[in-house]
Parts: sequence; C-alpha cells; structure tokens
Amino acid sequence: MADKVTILDVARAADVSPSTVSNLLNGRAERMRPSTKDRIQNAILQLGYRPNLAARGLKKGSAPLIGLIVPSVANPFFGIFARHVEEVALAGGYQVLLGNGGRDPEREKSYAEELWGHGVRGIILGSSPKNFEHLSPLLEIGLHLIAFERRSQRNDQYMVDSFGVDNVEGAYLAVNHLTTLGHQRIGFVSGSIRTVNRHDRLVGYKRALEEANIEFDESLIWQGKSDIDFGDAETMNMGRKGTVALLAQPNPPTALFAINDMVAFGTYAGARDLGLVVPDDLSIVGFDDIALTEIVDPPLTTVQQPIKEIARCAVERLLQRLQDDSIQPIGHKALSPKLTVRSSTNEHRPN
Repeated sequence: MADKVTILDVARAADVSPSTVSNLLNGRAERMRPSTKDRIQNAILQLGYRPNLAARGLKKGSAPLIGLIVPSVANPFFGIFARHVEEVALAGGYQVLLGNGGRDPEREKSYAEELWGHGVRGIILGSSPKNFEHLSPLLEIGLHLIAFERRSQRNDQYMVDSFGVDNVEGAYLAVNHLTTLGHQRIGFVSGSIRTVNRHDRLVGYKRALEEANIEFDESLIWQGKSDIDFGDAETMNMGRKGTVALLAQPNPPTALFAINDMVAFGTYAGARDLGLVVPDDLSIVGFDDIALTEIVDPPLTTVQQPIKEIARCAVERLLQRLQDDSIQPIGHKALSPKLTVRSSTNEHRPN
C-alpha cells in the first residue's frame, strides 16, 4: 500500500501515544499540556498528516466500511470465507475492503494502518496469530478486531472476539477415523505450525493417537523448511513436497492428515509421483470441505467447517461493536466440526 502518513506516525514524531493524538484531533484536549499540543501540531505540519474525514464519519456511524485481512485468497477456502463475510456485511449496510496478509505481521500491520486511515474501525483477521502485538497501537486507539479461528491464549494482552471451528475436535475426528480403519503410521502434513489454529489441529492429532494407544512419532510431522513457510499461496505444492518427504522414510506412513483441503490435494499429487494409488496404498484426510473435495478423484474425506455460520457470527458481532462502543469482547466461540467420509480413506491392510 502507499506510504501514507498515519496517526501512528504523528504519535511517534511527537513522542506521545496514538490515543493522545486522537484526543487532540477529536476535540478532547482540555486537560492536555500546551507543550504536548504544540508537539503534536508541529508533527502534523511537518509530516503533512491530513485527518481522514471518513474516519470521523465512521465514528459517527456514517462510514459503512469493515476490513478483512486473510492469509491468501489463493486458497479457495479464504475466497469462500470472504464471499460469506461480504454477503453478511452488505446485508447490514457495510462494504468490505480485502487484503491478503500472508500471515506476515508487518504486512498485516501495514494493511490495518491503511484501513484505519481510510476510516475503517473494524477488521476481521483471518491469520490466527500467536499474539496481536503488531496491531497493539491500533487496538489501543479503538480498533475493533474480530479474529478467525483463534482460541484465546493465556498470555493475550487484549481481549478479542473470535469465531471458528473447534480445531482440536476437528483434527481428532479426522485422525480417529484413520486409527479406526487400522492405521498406525499417520503423517501430519502442514506448513509452519506457528498459528493457534494449526497448533490446535496438532493437539487433536496427538489426542486421537493417544486414545488409540499409538505412540507419537515426531518424524511423521512435516511442516515445511522454515518457521515462516506457511504455504498459504502454494498449498498444493506444499502438500506434494510433504508427501514425498514422509513417504521416503524407512517406515513410511500409511495415511496422511493434511492441515487443509488444498494441502490434501497436493498429497494426491505426491502419491501419484511415487506410483501410489489413493486410497489403496495411502489414505488421506483433509480439513475444510471446500467444494472441490467432491470432484477430485477419489473424492476427499475431510473435516467440514461451518464456514457460512462462522462468517455470519464474525460480521454480526463486529457490526454490533461498531455501532455500540460500550460492547466489550467476550473471547472465543468454537463451532462444531463434522467429518465427511468419502473415498480417499480405506482400511489398512498390512503387507
């Protein structure tokens, strides 16, 4: 986005908090020291900052915009989520500004600051980050944030509303299905497991193994080559690489649980590269239940997310808070997942 001067830049230049700048701009400076006012006004002049009229209009309820920052619409799941968010927002009289943040804190921060500068006071964040430190300046001056698929964490500094599927339960359902079919060696294919929702899916994976009296094997967890390689823009290629790597082991898995459906489609390709047939040689389970799961060959067994309901809950809650600043965040609400069994899984038949 453009290098536009924001209220945060003014605050840094004047050596004050963003809320202090906001107080001056909105006529709440009766008790402010003259020297502080001077520093802020000088910073505004030097930086060429122009208060956004849309921002002031939104505070009065007249600028109907919300923001949506997702990892990448290259994953159809987030494209579908964005469409449902837009439908609910339009029904409530709001339009949606969309950004692809790539799970990069700096990029998400840049998008959020730009949205704030355009008068957006409410954002839905789809990356499920470990914390909200990169957005803390905006949260301190009044940004309303709704998180997608992010269970509240013990060390959270900010209480944020969140809506999503129960990721622990969803992963448990997927892996329990595989253990019930007799699989003992079950691979976990993911990008970096440095988000709350992915960590929860790993917890569910481990829980299902423990219940089936299967010892956890770290070598069966594949998560790319770096901590920042989430794979959102290249999900199928990541699934392909992970499958080839896991199946190259001396004692390879007979089944795979993929972190999402696009990764699962990549595991199909990886299996094909090795001359294996799904599900005769390798059982595969995905997560999300996007439309393509029914038309791949074989149709994919996967965990269904109630994506339309999640979007509705998130948008309705955000609009409530935008229209009434006194409404406080209530934390995380987890919706129930559902396992949809198709033809990509089969009973394990030991050689």
